[in-house]
Amino acid sequence: MFSHICASTSWKVFALHGVISLAAADEATYTMMPLMRPAASAFDAIAPIFDSRFGAWRSVAAQRRAVRTALLREFPTGGRILELGGGTGEDAAFLAERRFDLLLTDPSPAMVELARTKLEPLGAKAEVTAGEEMEDFATSHLSSGGAMFDGAFSNFAPLNCVADLEPVARGLARLLKPDAPAMLVLFGTFCPGEMVVEMLRGRPHLALRRCKGGEAPARLAKREFNVVYHRRAAMRRAFSPWFVLEKRIGIGVTVPPSAAEPWISQQPRLIAAMETFDRGLARPLAMLGDHVLYQFRRTAAPISPFYRMSIR
Repeated sequence: MFSHICASTSWKVFALHGVISLAAADEATYTMMPLMRPAASAFDAIAPIFDSRFGAWRSVAAQRRAVRTALLREFPTGGRILELGGGTGEDAAFLAERRFDLLLTDPSPAMVELARTKLEPLGAKAEVTAGEEMEDFATSHLSSGGAMFDGAFSNFAPLNCVADLEPVARGLARLLKPDAPAMLVLFGTFCPGEMVVEMLRGRPHLALRRCKGGEAPARLAKREFNVVYHRRAAMRRAFSPWFVLEKRIGIGVTVPPSAAEPWISQQPRLIAAMETFDRGLARPLAMLGDHVLYQFRRTAAPISPFYRMSIR
């Protein structure tokens, strides 16, 4: 779940913590679009096996439950919701089943096609759009008569595939109603759980990778791309003045990252205990999470559709 805004998420990047090898036949299943960004092409290649490969992992399921609990707490009942980097549509389908009006976006055409098979029977939609293109998406959506949204979210770090978050913020500012929440889940920047797992796996060079600034190399389905471990201060700058950061919630404070799979999935009682601990530690130790949910709120600050032109 880098899930998709990494060029944005289907991003869901459970797999960024390791290298996934696909058979040549799997990688040839979908034809890469000429202008597809590197991260999007990687997730496009793995789309056919994405759900079957990661769907059974207990660590992923536990973290997903924590995010969904937060979404249901903040989104208005039956609201119109936008997902960025939605991947194969697991979270969008969950919300659509609960009568939310969902529009999923993702930069991977293969992911979007899989999402449509889940969402169309529920009355929800999916479109190919990258996080970097959110301003253009806002222009197209609003000019064609599309309604504004009551909330937006991104799960499992697709935004870590986007180096510059300001276009995402400006696009969301135009798309969201005043006071609407934007629930954005990114990789944590200091994850003790990952450090321990990587040391035990004999990969000490990966233990501190999140502490480094700038772009970091990642590899998935034999395709290389870069990710950025965005810091809280940078997030605030990118989303100001249109959004205010209300709080951070740690996702996977004690529940380990996917690097601990598949071993951790064979320990259901341990995972259950960790999930219980996380409910109490998510706020005070948010900075230690495998992922961090940044809860932004749309302010009343106006944004012009010509904002980009004015700053050039």
